[in-house]
Amino acid sequence: MSKVYAIIRIRGTVGVPYDIEYTLRLLRLVRKYHCSLYPAIPSIIGMLEVVKDWVTWGEIDYPTLVELLRKRGRVVGNKPLTDEFIKKRLSTKLGINTIEELAKAIIEGKVLYHKLEEYGIKPVFRLHPPKKGFKDSIKKPYKDGGELGYRGPAINELLKRMI
Repeated sequence: MSKVYAIIRIRGTVGVPYDIEYTLRLLRLVRKYHCSLYPAIPSIIGMLEVVKDWVTWGEIDYPTLVELLRKRGRVVGNKPLTDEFIKKRLSTKLGINTIEELAKAIIEGKVLYHKLEEYGIKPVFRLHPPKKGFKDSIKKPYKDGGELGYRGPAINELLKRMI
């Protein structure tokens, strides 16, 4: 079972150095509170090290991924991602019929979420600011009591507050 990172941009767009802005664009995190899903491969981990002062990330679990896909997943035309859409678009080529099956395939590494763009599924989740706010500074690393950088499974708790 491969790890899938949920990456959330926490800091805004003003005063971002060019190289960091470019890396954020490659990760499809162009605005504050955008979230994307990527496998934990060396190239993505290297990109995360570059943008660690602008984003937070960690391993997403199955229940949180299902909730994220249901409530915040979008398709072309800004319509919600539904079981009917998945059945219509993904059942013939990938054999996926429901959001739960899609989440299972993403967690197992059989499907890369950012590659589903060709089927009309948007690769970015637009989230709300977290309910009850951030616990501490958005300018300090997570391990020092802030919000930025790698947070492991604790990303699920933050995601649930932002969905």
